[in-house]
Amino acid sequence: MTDALEPSDEHLVSLSKDGSLDAFNSLVDRYQGPVYNLCLRLIADPGAAEDAAQEAFLSAFRAINRFEGGNVRSWLLRIAANQSKDELRRRARRGPQESLSAPRPDGQSIDLPDPAENQQAYVERMAVGFEIQQALLSLPFEQRQAVILSDLHGLHYEEIATSTGASVGTVKSRIHRGRERLRVMISAQPELFGRSRRLDG
Repeated sequence: MTDALEPSDEHLVSLSKDGSLDAFNSLVDRYQGPVYNLCLRLIADPGAAEDAAQEAFLSAFRAINRFEGGNVRSWLLRIAANQSKDELRRRARRGPQESLSAPRPDGQSIDLPDPAENQQAYVERMAVGFEIQQALLSLPFEQRQAVILSDLHGLHYEEIATSTGASVGTVKSRIHRGRERLRVMISAQPELFGRSRRLDG
């Protein structure tokens, strides 16, 4: 949560439209975590996700004068998702890539154990995280995007609809189908997910 004394998104956007690079950089600082996390979850490659996030902010900067108001976070996440989709298309054209490793839940390159967490619990948590990411990657892009925006970024259906350019009904359908497919895959590994938190649904 941003401090009450910090300028609002709307004020920073207004200054950015007036040519203030500092104001736009403040937006980057504010949202680089969520934007990178979304790219990482969609692409599952840290380097490519970093490139997609950078391209997303460059695209946002070029388009800032066309931003007509609304939720800045949703707008940036939409641009980030589009950049991630473009990156996946480029990868498909280049042919098979090396196997992808699961991104860390917080989007960082290194996930250190909690001092209060024993080694077995840490290993189990990382294994669960890896399998969840692999399950997410098996979903069609639109379903994966909707599930991630809802369950990991906490966006409401209306915000996801705005971010993806889809109707609210389509968003609900994508989330429902994506969650059901994830449940099927998770239920096939009860030994791994038996103690993990169940998806809300």
